[in-house]
Amino acid sequence: MIYFDNSATTFVSEGVRAKIVELTEDSLSANPGALHKLGTKAFSLYDSIRKETADILGAKTEEIFFTSCATESANTAIKGYMSRNKRAGNAVISTRTEHKATLECLDYLADLGYEIRYVKVGPDGKPDTDSLKEELGKGGVALACFTLVNNETGSVLPFESIAKTIKSVSPSTAIYLDCVQALGKMPVNLSALGVDMCSFSGHKIHSIKGNGVLYVRKGVRIDPLILGGGQQDGMRSGTQSPVLAGAFLEALKEVSTGIEESAEKIGEINSYLRKELSARGAMILSPDDALPYVLNVSFEGFESETMLHCLEIYDIYVSTVSACSAKQKKVSYVLLEMGVDRKIAANAVRLSFSRENTMDEAKEFIKCVDMIYDQFLVK
Repeated sequence: MIYFDNSATTFVSEGVRAKIVELTEDSLSANPGALHKLGTKAFSLYDSIRKETADILGAKTEEIFFTSCATESANTAIKGYMSRNKRAGNAVISTRTEHKATLECLDYLADLGYEIRYVKVGPDGKPDTDSLKEELGKGGVALACFTLVNNETGSVLPFESIAKTIKSVSPSTAIYLDCVQALGKMPVNLSALGVDMCSFSGHKIHSIKGNGVLYVRKGVRIDPLILGGGQQDGMRSGTQSPVLAGAFLEALKEVSTGIEESAEKIGEINSYLRKELSARGAMILSPDDALPYVLNVSFEGFESETMLHCLEIYDIYVSTVSACSAKQKKVSYVLLEMGVDRKIAANAVRLSFSRENTMDEAKEFIKCVDMIYDQFLVK
């Protein structure tokens, strides 16, 4: 099997499996909110996991909150900030190439009467600076929402430049950043990044599904999305799970080592595939400077779903659009927003890699593409 669908989800690492077994021992399984010594032990464990997670991410312990997924984190950050900071302004800045977790939140806010201003993006998927300045210049922008690495194309946001523009034109505007596809693939230090809120997902870094992280910079005030017993400083109520938090931390530790070495290896795989696929008439849609872990390519003569199922015959797994939208069988809104012709976008397939992928797999992939061309492409 060749698995090139890591932007959708990653396989659980052996280290995470072992950590889950360890953390489900009876002596560690009490409710962290209980007053007896088992509860105290569970809370102490949870608190230490939170602190270590914060240390790796370059944050303070009190700035890290465990959630069920990045979608929950995004909802909490975006809705919570606008709800709590009504005097900050009535507008939100973003792009139409964001993940659905962000776009649906923005639609929700629009229905409530907030003004959503969308910045244009170029063919490389990056926000247009002039468009950004224009929208900011209209005033009243409380929040800006962007993605550090686009999940469909691998386009990397020039965040330093974007943040500088935002703060120069609208200093009071807060910034939320989707860091899901960046974590473990490029350095992420939250204190150095200078962002106000961030979301992360465990199952994108070889943890299990059902765990994520929300970062809220100290001093930033937001309303909680989930109310209840007031756990996690009242930000995210619900019984804390040392198992889920520990699984995230174990995965985070694994992907935080050897980032440069892994990126170099995946870069070689990406370059090889770009060269070989281009030589066969395929069109590379990911920008030249995209993160190498994502490669979006359009196969002439094959609609996206057709190529996906042809590859599946050879036990190769890729995706078409984002997994959140795949079953709707729509053409990628990200590619269309970048100016890609609809017919080309309709033939687009996303290959996405993890540090576990190899050059041998890439070469086998090309062999299988050749066999698919020979068998199915009308000459």
